Amino acid sequence: MRAAAFTELTGPEGVGVVDRPAPEPDAGDAVVDVEACAINRHDLWILEGDSAMVAADDLPFVSGLDVAGTVRDVGDGVTGVEPGDSVVLCPNETCGTCRFCREGPENLCAEFSLFHGGLAEQARVGASRLLVLPDGVDATTAAALPTAYMTAYHMLRRAEVGPGDLVFVPGVTGGVGVAAVQLASVFGAETVGTSSSRAKLDRVTELGLDHAVHSTNPDEIRGQVEELGAVDAVLNHLGGEYTELGQRVLRRGGRMVICGRTAGGRSEIDVPDLFLGHKRVIGSTMGTQQDLATIVDLVASGEFEPEVAATYPLAETGEAFAAMQDRETVGKLVVTA
Repeated sequence: MRAAAFTELTGPEGVGVVDRPAPEPDAGDAVVDVEACAINRHDLWILEGDSAMVAADDLPFVSGLDVAGTVRDVGDGVTGVEPGDSVVLCPNETCGTCRFCREGPENLCAEFSLFHGGLAEQARVGASRLLVLPDGVDATTAAALPTAYMTAYHMLRRAEVGPGDLVFVPGVTGGVGVAAVQLASVFGAETVGTSSSRAKLDRVTELGLDHAVHSTNPDEIRGQVEELGAVDAVLNHLGGEYTELGQRVLRRGGRMVICGRTAGGRSEIDVPDLFLGHKRVIGSTMGTQQDLATIVDLVASGEFEPEVAATYPLAETGEAFAAMQDRETVGKLVVTA
């Protein structure tokens, strides 16, 4: 089978199509004919050499978390799926035995990691991590959901967002940002988001953003957000200086959930404002398989449709990463069969 592998950790030019043996399922596994696999900033960090999880000795490395397709074969003991099922993969990998795996939430597992290997014609996965897709949800749509939308959904839950809340999303035109806007609308919340691109803000406004702030200047952003009123929740996938900004615009008792570091891995916290204002800063990684199942059901019932910016054939996976690196698109980039 063919796979789009990282042959060098040098950016998009380091992607090449390689031949690999077709996988066979072990006990508890399923082999999926991959029809679509979305790419994420996580994959790009690996490709750029900015991740400790992959080194030169691991090359060639096949990434790709967000897999959707059709089950080709299953191993011994598999009962939840069968050949011919249309499925999407929850990319969470957990120990299955710790307190959090037993009682939830599973993404707190101390051995939590993520599946990699979806940028290929076939993928061997844990069968228990597959969700059968309802009628009307195709593979490309499903592949857009796991990382960005599951992460945003879990953040909204952690932030206790409800109808009428004002939710601030800095960097709203990124994958998690777009997902946060669409899902916040499903929750009945109002959103305000920022970007350096007016054109991209216009597109996210079409997808449901209520208030667009065209700026990257924290003081200017703060002023425009505060004109709307005190913020109930901040969904911060950027980190860096946007953590302090998010804290500043939060109301008393407000919640900020952080899931990323695109703008920097270090942030400043105003400790007196934190405790005097009864504010909460919450870390969050990915979501749970039940979160993903809920999102799939929301799509199937027509509550929202994930934004897919472009699709690329497997041979053009490098071009897909170049588009992500250029930051010119709004929505998910999906590699298709």
